[in-house]
Amino acid sequence: MPRAVILGGARTPFVRAGTAFAELDVLDLAKAATSEALARSEVDPGEVDEVIMGNVARPVAYHNLAREVVLSLSMPARIPAFTVGLACASACVAITSAADHITGGSADVVVAGGSESLTNIPLTLTPKLARALVAASMAKTLPAKATSLAHVRPADIAPVAPGIRETSTGLTMGESAERMAAINAISRAEQDRWALRSHQLAATGWKDGRLAREVGPVYVNSHAVTADGHIRKDSTLEKLATLSPVFDREHGTVTAGNSSPLTDGAGAVVLASDERARAMGREPLAAIRAYAYTAVDPADQLLIAPAYAIPIALERAGIALDDVDVFEMHEAFAAQVLSTLKVLEQNGVGRIPEEKLNVMGGSIALGHPFGATGARVVLTLAQEMKRRGARYGLASVCAAGGNGAAIVLERAA
Repeated sequence: MPRAVILGGARTPFVRAGTAFAELDVLDLAKAATSEALARSEVDPGEVDEVIMGNVARPVAYHNLAREVVLSLSMPARIPAFTVGLACASACVAITSAADHITGGSADVVVAGGSESLTNIPLTLTPKLARALVAASMAKTLPAKATSLAHVRPADIAPVAPGIRETSTGLTMGESAERMAAINAISRAEQDRWALRSHQLAATGWKDGRLAREVGPVYVNSHAVTADGHIRKDSTLEKLATLSPVFDREHGTVTAGNSSPLTDGAGAVVLASDERARAMGREPLAAIRAYAYTAVDPADQLLIAPAYAIPIALERAGIALDDVDVFEMHEAFAAQVLSTLKVLEQNGVGRIPEEKLNVMGGSIALGHPFGATGARVVLTLAQEMKRRGARYGLASVCAAGGNGAAIVLERAA
């Protein structure tokens, strides 16, 4: 059976929504990441068998974002492409789907990743206005069109603001993070310490060039955006302590400082069979050894599923937690990361040493474009494994709906 390896990849800078990428949409970002990933992997677009992209806030204009990437980059039109969605783990699904297709023999080279523009998310109409507009468009005469709109009131005209809430519970992500902090006794001080760590390590990762190696420039009005835009080099515990709780203003511990920001960005990796990689003369970064997805009740601890996906992935890989040399864990909230670490220990899976985890910071500092984060954590992990000569690495991502993903990488050679 072929083994799926990561030839390389790239991501755009991750910037706060509404800032440097405000004039770009999700396709612009996906194109930038994909073209840079192909160039850095030295793969001709004609060698690609498939493109798979993750995306969460689906734009109406691009019902299949991955296919639009293929066509807009003038890649061969024969390349099939599809878009996947598993909330914040969407790019993980893209990558593991690519690996499955490679190991199953149906593809040799696949581009997989994700993109998100949280600046330019689609707004929806109220159901009453939408029905009236559809009826008006179908009416044959002007009086009939007017009749279709007659019962629309001013309150029906305002667009429906998007919200990051669980349909089943009505709770926002932040409110669920507050619940996790309370259940697992994660203090405000612990959360702020983790957030500071994320910013400090991310700043170091940019200063020494490790993070720069995975980021390609994006040009906006002839100006190159070249670096992540959220890292706070001057952050301190004292500054973080001054921030008010956002989701429970009276008793809460989750603040803007210990949460990931709304972010625009994209990332992509190029995967191939190990046989094709050898034929191309490429030295892969890492290989996909195993993965797992699992889920929990959203009404309990919404973002804790990685604590249950990780042991499944490790078992499928035939290794233990202590065998892993470096870890990348998505930081939706500091409370979520610290809760996951605590549950892994409580359940007997083991303790992840801090010095092996998110060694160049995480989503709190780097940002979190929903559909792209899975690609970022896998790419960051693979490159750091290569740099260290690590044998095993593990990436995990929590996601809405109580979902969680874990991917085990191994040394390719």
